[in-house]
Amino acid sequence: MNAEQLRALQAPLKEKYRETPEAALITLRAKGQVGEGITCKIETGKTLVAAGLHPATGGDGLSVCSGDMLLEALVACAGVTLQAVATAIGVNLRDAVVSAEGDLDFRGTLGVSKETPVGFRDIRLRFDLDTDADEEQLKSLIRLTERYCVVYQTLRRAPEIAISYQANP
Repeated sequence: MNAEQLRALQAPLKEKYRETPEAALITLRAKGQVGEGITCKIETGKTLVAAGLHPATGGDGLSVCSGDMLLEALVACAGVTLQAVATAIGVNLRDAVVSAEGDLDFRGTLGVSKETPVGFRDIRLRFDLDTDADEEQLKSLIRLTERYCVVYQTLRRAPEIAISYQANP
């Protein structure tokens, strides 16, 4: 896809959202079913994935770890956004590898230390780019990727999360 094709694809959507802002508000959903052992089967829309405990918390390593899935979602979103931005601003990417790594102290999630926070302490996102773009183009590419990557922005500015439950007797 080139910049002209991308603009043509997105132009009617942008116009619609300008004219009817409420049409741009979309609710995405995820659903999982608690499975055997300590797993949760997630419907991804493309396949079923069984998430389970990380080996550092007693898992057997056969199920995916939700922490890994979070980093994978970040990489996927950043990669798609990078490609879209590069296309839109005319930066030719011959190849790009996006990687993320995050540090977790499992004492928090296992309740070993109440002072240890639960969750990622630090996350590092890296872009290894094969391109002839100059330094200014690269700075713009990364700045715009950061600005428009939904998962990155969600992690940076955590939304309020409402929790509810229903128990059936």
